[in-house]
Amino acid sequence: MRRLPPLTALEAFTEIARTGSIKAAAAALALSAPALSRRLAALERYVGEPLFERRHQLLVITAEGERLMARVAPAMEALVSALEQPATGEILRVKLGVQSLFASRRLMPRLVDLRADQPDLHIDIDTAPLPLARLGDGLDAAIMLAKSGEPGLYARRIDSNHVIAIGSAAHPLGSPEDLAGETLLLHRSMPTAFEIWREAMNLPDLKPAAIDLFDSGQLVLDAAAGGLGVAFMLDSHLATAADDRLCRLFDAEVLSPYNYWFVARRAAMTRRPVRLFHDWLFAAMGEEA
Repeated sequence: MRRLPPLTALEAFTEIARTGSIKAAAAALALSAPALSRRLAALERYVGEPLFERRHQLLVITAEGERLMARVAPAMEALVSALEQPATGEILRVKLGVQSLFASRRLMPRLVDLRADQPDLHIDIDTAPLPLARLGDGLDAAIMLAKSGEPGLYARRIDSNHVIAIGSAAHPLGSPEDLAGETLLLHRSMPTAFEIWREAMNLPDLKPAAIDLFDSGQLVLDAAAGGLGVAFMLDSHLATAADDRLCRLFDAEVLSPYNYWFVARRAAMTRRPVRLFHDWLFAAMGEEA
């Protein structure tokens, strides 16, 4: 009987097929690029045909590669799942960095559904700042408010939003021009929110009296509700706040470059607990994307 190729060669092949890049696949598998290339070359010798075409910096899977991927990928997933099945009573755990407003308003209310769906999966929630710097060093994954994902990481956008003006329901403003002389309230993760809104509204000369920055979205909303200024946040922030003290000012809305993203190191995405949480998160919030 013909001997099977090394499992490491099949792992290298499936990761390259998913990423389209030797460099990205090597990072995900914690290998050097030459080592990964050698594994792919060994599999191509076994198959007897090239599995990828080299085009500049990218690898494009061939027809033979597509056929092999269709046969091999499900078997590899099943093998990983079988090896990662917890023993009786063993807990699967994800250490998640997440901004506090998202955690309290959108994640926590849904965790009971996650527990019902995946009773062995537990989530450690960390709301400390700078979660990206701690990926792989204390955190498995993060949910962050940003303009885009980070290069070199697995990143998937959770939702899309609009920037809106949010003020106190007790002191509504009549028109955008009334913002002149007001204090604006911004989240540090969205420092240019007002500039983006002002440009879209074609009000380049509109100048506030001051801009106050907060590192907590809930504090931004509390400050606006208390009449301390006008917040420029996302429509999802106002919707999930469910706070009668707040109101949306004006009818204007501007498509936001800031959205929530799920990010993780690519190697972390090979771990079953991280994949389970990732898949549940996007299934639970798919209607919001």
